[in-house]
Amino acid sequence: MIPDPSAPAPPVRRKPLLAVLLAPLFMALIAVSVINVALTAIGESLDADSGGLQWVISGYALAFGMLLVPAGRTGDATGRRRMFVIGVGVFTLGSLLSGLAPTVETLNLARILQGVGSGLFNPQTVALIQQHFRGHERARAFALLATTAAVATAAGPVFGGLLIEILGPDQGWRWIFLMNIPIGLVAIVGAFRFIPDDKARGRTRPDLDPIGTILLCLAILGVMLPFLERGGGALVWLSFPVGLAVLGGWWVWEQRYKRSGRPPMVDTAIFSNHAFRNGILIVSVYFLGVTSVWIIVPLYLQMHLQHTAFEASLMGVPSSIAAAISSQIAGRYVLTLGRRMVIIGFAIAFCGLGGTALLAGFVENEVVAFWWLAAPLTLMGLSQGMTISPNQTLTLNSVDPRFGGVAGGILQLGQRTGAAVGTAMIPGIIFSLTEGGHAWFEAFVIAIAIIMALTLAAMAVSFADRAREKANPGAL
Repeated sequence: MIPDPSAPAPPVRRKPLLAVLLAPLFMALIAVSVINVALTAIGESLDADSGGLQWVISGYALAFGMLLVPAGRTGDATGRRRMFVIGVGVFTLGSLLSGLAPTVETLNLARILQGVGSGLFNPQTVALIQQHFRGHERARAFALLATTAAVATAAGPVFGGLLIEILGPDQGWRWIFLMNIPIGLVAIVGAFRFIPDDKARGRTRPDLDPIGTILLCLAILGVMLPFLERGGGALVWLSFPVGLAVLGGWWVWEQRYKRSGRPPMVDTAIFSNHAFRNGILIVSVYFLGVTSVWIIVPLYLQMHLQHTAFEASLMGVPSSIAAAISSQIAGRYVLTLGRRMVIIGFAIAFCGLGGTALLAGFVENEVVAFWWLAAPLTLMGLSQGMTISPNQTLTLNSVDPRFGGVAGGILQLGQRTGAAVGTAMIPGIIFSLTEGGHAWFEAFVIAIAIIMALTLAAMAVSFADRAREKANPGAL
């Protein structure tokens, strides 16, 4: 059964607990951010075609997204420490197999295993922060989580590029994966020492709603597959409406399961919580647009302006530093400012996007050097720190910590779905425009304008939630 929050809890050493939770998260985020830099070396080393290389990314993303909510529910019901350890162990094993992979097919299977592990432990990270931290301590913990994400995003491509440069294209990419092994082993040892044992010890086995779990996994697979299997043709796109239909069937099943007196995997009543529902919508729309910036800027610099991949990767470093700093500041004031913090973050993102489009014209005409684009892009990092972790704090504050795993899984699923759709849609628009005869600069500005529109949409939802906050001052 889900633990009773009123029951006495053993004392927790919060600082080492947080370090244990964030270490594998850093490891997993490095594995995501570094892979684009490593793809060329992997292709040369394993003699892989573009289809095989695509699944180095897509296999991980699908496995990760499919397991977020079921893993969160399982952790809530059976014990979060156990699920965390299993997830880190599976991810570490996947890293070992990735580093030793003799073929691209083996590498893709190992990457799927990494995605499974990441999907298992990520919801536990959010749920354990939700469970063991309160008030401003929780806001600061989520801020440190955001800082970890920002540092990993910045360090991944640079560190990966250096490994490939030092060890060569055949060995460098392998050590990108193998370096995760000691981190994973230390995190497992730390988990047993610093995460309280919360394993359910009832005589009856918990009801995990297996049919609901299968239906949701199939729905996520159907919805996400067309955006990850790029170039798959019309047949792959048929999975999207099928996925939506299965999602509808899952919703009906969960409600029926609850009416029968059994605990559903996701109690759909959670979506009647305005703060939670708005938070999911905000982060999904935000990720739909803003994550694409870090794809289209390198594309513009490399494919049009002929800069190197390393030069393009450096453009994100100031932004990530800004995100790391702003997330810490936001963690101190988010409970005081509420949704105003998120609204300010979106306003800064809008200015950063506009500045990027404007400055790109000067770069295009060689009035200024390309690295000047890092200035408005730094505003994007500043915005990230003021939106993602504050939104997470405000959204999860409205949810009972007993259901933190499910809530955290749903929140991260919104992020992953938004990112998957956006990173397929926005670059796709650029390629369609350039192949249709439009200039690269024109296509780039149009894509930025679309992202600006999505940012305004997310801001509009934030304003609506701010109105709810004002109407219910005690809602935080």
